[in-house]
Amino acid sequence: MKAHRGRDTVLQTAVTLVLGALGAGVAWAVDAPVYVLIGPALAVTLAGIAGMRTGVDPVLRAACFVLLGTAVGAGFDSNALAAMLRWPLAFLFMAGVIWAIMVLCRHVLVRFFGFDARSAMLAAAPGHLSYVTAMAVETHADVARISVTQSVRLLTLTLVVPFAAMAMGVEVTGGMLLPGGVMPPVPLVIVIGLGVGLGLLLGRTRVPAPMLLGPMIVSALAHLSGGVMGSLPAWLLLPAYLVLGSVIGTRFSGVPLARFASGLGAGLVITLIAVGMAALGAAPVAWALEMPLAHVLVAFAPGGLETMIAMGVVLGVIPGFVAACHIARLMVLSVYLPMMLARVRV
Repeated sequence: MKAHRGRDTVLQTAVTLVLGALGAGVAWAVDAPVYVLIGPALAVTLAGIAGMRTGVDPVLRAACFVLLGTAVGAGFDSNALAAMLRWPLAFLFMAGVIWAIMVLCRHVLVRFFGFDARSAMLAAAPGHLSYVTAMAVETHADVARISVTQSVRLLTLTLVVPFAAMAMGVEVTGGMLLPGGVMPPVPLVIVIGLGVGLGLLLGRTRVPAPMLLGPMIVSALAHLSGGVMGSLPAWLLLPAYLVLGSVIGTRFSGVPLARFASGLGAGLVITLIAVGMAALGAAPVAWALEMPLAHVLVAFAPGGLETMIAMGVVLGVIPGFVAACHIARLMVLSVYLPMMLARVRV
């Protein structure tokens, strides 16, 4: 029985990745930015809405995050260290932005989309989907509606951020590779091995996305020390982005079209509100830190942790800044959600 389930998982993963590759090919053909990420995300999403069961094996998903974390860490340099002293300002503004997003989005979802107060609060949370889903189950909220609304937010930001960055003057290409050459094989294997070890340790402490953060930390320390130079080769990094895009699309696997349609409007509206509030918070931070507004907006964008950190590499943002801001967002949400839910009247 277990062997049968294993074969089904392998087949489902293979089909999903083929769909993702086809989506990447189409996106490349139309010269879409970050084609190897947004192409698979859209293709797999459409397949799921059409009724196809999609999914990516957890081991392959973890391997994808290990590679992406190693690549993100390779972008750390002296500029990142110089900026660290000024980052607390960004975290302070982000905490205020998150509070405003949750209050405003909750009001909109209750008033215009018929959500109950508890479900609206959870659906309004700008991120931390696994934590939100767990709390929804525990508090008997509308899990299905919350999941669809949140998934629409994640997909929308994945598709829109590259185009928004282009409109703001950021040079976005299909390439995902960092400048500085390719990391030699032996250091690469050592960095990945140590990163996996740290990721496993972080996973025991329930840190979000441990297999992304562990390798990112190890790779960053190795590059900042000067002991390692270069990033991952294209033959490793591009497939990792393809897998990530496919994983994003699998959130809609098995979601009936009617349920997707019912959550689409709510998801788009709260995404628009969240992005608008993030932009308001990003503007003074960009001015104070003397960074391009588009770069700070990527750090403040309420998308998926793994996706936004990986997107920051493509857009040339200081990797540490993006990663720190998105990790801080999850930490703030971990504090805000229980406090705000406790005050919700059912």
